[in-house]
Amino acid sequence: METEQHQFYYAGFWARAAAYFLDGGITTFISVQMYTMFREQMYYSYDFFESHSGRYVRFYVIVFGLIFNWFYFAGFESSYLQATPGKWLLGIRVTDLQNKRITFGQATGRHFAKIVSALILCIGYMMAGFTERRQALHDMMAECLVWKK
Repeated sequence: METEQHQFYYAGFWARAAAYFLDGGITTFISVQMYTMFREQMYYSYDFFESHSGRYVRFYVIVFGLIFNWFYFAGFESSYLQATPGKWLLGIRVTDLQNKRITFGQATGRHFAKIVSALILCIGYMMAGFTERRQALHDMMAECLVWKK
């Protein structure tokens, strides 16, 4: 009986960018749905509308978005899938340096380290196309590898 062998290699910039755009579509869709439900609830609840000004509503929406994205990325990448839905669809997995599943804490660090990758004119992201193990800056900071099947 023959077993199927999969060849794994480091996922480069373009594969990761495609996965990120897929995940962006998913998170945007969910966030818009949540915002719409929240806004409708606010509109129909006079007491809520009277007790909260528009800036508080925007604050809650922003905080929800930040927390949702954090749990989406860190939760999926530290799960048994080792990937967000976008990465999973493209055959990409996130591991630690020993090719084991990352912890939620490590995935959280990786998620928030993406801020550093973006702040330096996205050079931290572009590093995935040029480094030996195709690591972006946030991967290096969190001691992670990203693999493609």
